[in-house]
This record gives sequence, C-alpha cells and structure tokens, in this order.
Amino acid sequence: MKQKIQEKFETLFGEEGILYASAGRINLIGEHTDYNGGYVFPGAINFGIMAAIKPNGTDTVKLFAINRDEYVEFDLEEESLPEQHWPRYVFGVCREIIKRGGTVKGFNAVFAGDVPIGAGLSSSAALESTFAYALNDLFNNNQIDKFELAKIGQSTEHNYCGVKCGIMDQFASLFGKEGSLIRLNCKTGEYKYFPFHPQGYKLVLIDTCVKHSLADSAYNKRRESCERAAAAIRKNHPEVEFLSDAKRVWLDEVREEITEEDFLRAEYVIGEVQRVLDVCDALERDDYETVGEMMYQTHFGLSRLYEVSCEELDFLNKLARKLDVTGSRVMGGGFGGCTINLVKEELHDRFVETAVEKFTEKFGHAPKVYEVVISDGARKL
Repeated sequence: MKQKIQEKFETLFGEEGILYASAGRINLIGEHTDYNGGYVFPGAINFGIMAAIKPNGTDTVKLFAINRDEYVEFDLEEESLPEQHWPRYVFGVCREIIKRGGTVKGFNAVFAGDVPIGAGLSSSAALESTFAYALNDLFNNNQIDKFELAKIGQSTEHNYCGVKCGIMDQFASLFGKEGSLIRLNCKTGEYKYFPFHPQGYKLVLIDTCVKHSLADSAYNKRRESCERAAAAIRKNHPEVEFLSDAKRVWLDEVREEITEEDFLRAEYVIGEVQRVLDVCDALERDDYETVGEMMYQTHFGLSRLYEVSCEELDFLNKLARKLDVTGSRVMGGGFGGCTINLVKEELHDRFVETAVEKFTEKFGHAPKVYEVVISDGARKL
C-alpha cells in the first residue's frame, strides 16, 4: 500500500509525500456505552488508513482517494464544505483544528486503506485520526494532545457527517498500542492499558456483508432513549450526569415514568458498563472463559434489549455458541457488520469453515472472515 500511495502522490504532485497511518479498531466489550459516559474496551487493529501528505504553500487542499479513484479540491473556509460525503471527514478535521486555534494550511494528500467498509471497524475514525495526527504534526508541532485529536475526529462526525458518535473509535485509533487493549472511561477520559496476549485463542471477525439502512437514524434514536432515561433518574439522583452513573435499582424507581423502550435501552447500558469491568478483572486472571461468557451476555442485551442486532448477526452468534466458541457478539453500531469471536485455536478452522458454509446456505451469500491482531494506532511512518 505504501508504494502505491507514494507512486500516486508523485504522479499527481511531482514529489514524495510524508507518510502517516492510523488504524481501525475492534471493541472487545462495552458497546453503545461511550456516548452514555461509560467504559469501553477497544484496541487498534492490523487494518488501517495510510496517507502521503505535504503542505503545498496555498490555502487549497488537494485530495485523492485511491480506493475510490476520486480527486477533490477544497479551501479551508467553513462555507467550502464538499458536496461529496467522503471528503467531509478530512474537511471536518481541518475545520475542527482551526476552530480550536490550531493552524491548517493547504496541502496535497493521497490516501488508501484496507479497513473493510461497513464491517463496524471504524474506517471513518481511522481516516479522521490519520489526518488529525498528520496535520497536527505538520502545522502545529504536535501542540494539540492526542485526546484533543480524538475529540476533533468526534466533532467532525457530529458537525460534518451527521452521526452523533461517542469518543471510542477515534480514541482507539489514536491511542492504540500493539498487544494491548485500552479501558477508557468516556466520562472522565481516564484510561488504562491491559495486556492482551490470549495464548491459545484467536480473535476472528465474521462479516455478514450486510448493512441495514436504518442504522444511522436508529443509532441517534437509541442515544435519545438513553438521555431520556438518565433525565428521569436525575430527578431522584442529581449526581447522575450520564446513564452510566446510574445504579440498576435507580432505573427500577422510574420504570413507570419512562416508556418500556427507554427502560430496556437503559437496562442494557447499565449492565454493559459492569460487564466491561468484569472482563478487565477476568483478563488480569487470564480467565478467558469469563471474558467469553460476558461477550455472549452483551450480544443478548444488544439483540433483545437494545435491539440493534439483525437476523444475520443472531444466526452467527447462535452458531458460535453451538460450536463451543468461547465468546461471540455483534460488534459496532449494529444492524449488520461483524460478529467478534474469541475462538480456541484448535476450534478455529472448524468454526470458520462451518460459519461460512451455514451462513451461505441460509442467506445466499458468503460472509467475509478477518483475523485481527491488536496493533499500533496513529503514527508517522
């Protein structure tokens, strides 16, 4: 990929660019907790975005996306928002840096990536993080700290791409470290690295290759449900800023004041915050059986309480349980994408072969399989 990017950069701009990269991410557990001020437990992976970038001495950004074979130009004023959706991720990062008092001037860039689109591995966060890290290095001498760069990526999604995402994806993409998962408290910003070297196990993603169209609007509706439940609890317990601050018994107190739907959404989130802590404790004991059981519990909650699963994901989850896979759950926003599976090495080949065969038989198309390794996040190459 590196050679292809540099060759295209030289063809377009007559010189070599400076190479930067960032990563997609998995989240072992802690789904839909980030925007509720709870814990998440992600890690950067061996799929990412790479870009060659160089200042061009003008106020214009010249951008080429290899995967799309598309070229755009835009200047850095707010009213210059690109019409196409994909350049808005880069435009938004530029604007959010400028809003914070940082410097961005015109630059040339060519980028490509191998993060599977629509699989819930945060290709958009990898793109934002690559450019946020690079532009901070090129124009601001790294004066903006990495946590603020994550917020810049998040604000890009909110203000330029129409998705009210939490901080997790951008955080994992920027802070990822080879061989470690990161427990992040999304309310306080505190984080801790946990070594993740599961001897005798592999992490396998099974991609359904479906993305149901209601995903983005449903995501925003789930967030609104959680905010309503938190507001109801706050009347009795003013210290509850986010739903993650609430105890389960406090949710029971307001059951008659909120809709059944809002109650179920909140029940899932409060349980998931605790599951992240339980998984961290289990990892410190090398207890991967407990880790796996928590993953299954999360899938149940996402399917039945939060209702962001779908037939394809539930099918893969049930099949994993039947085949004695240690842990399995839907990963990401839901309504399609991947299941993440913690699989004993001796079961790996049988699981993958059976999952592909049975899924294809039922749904008429084969799923994709990705073997993921926990890797480094944003960096200059």
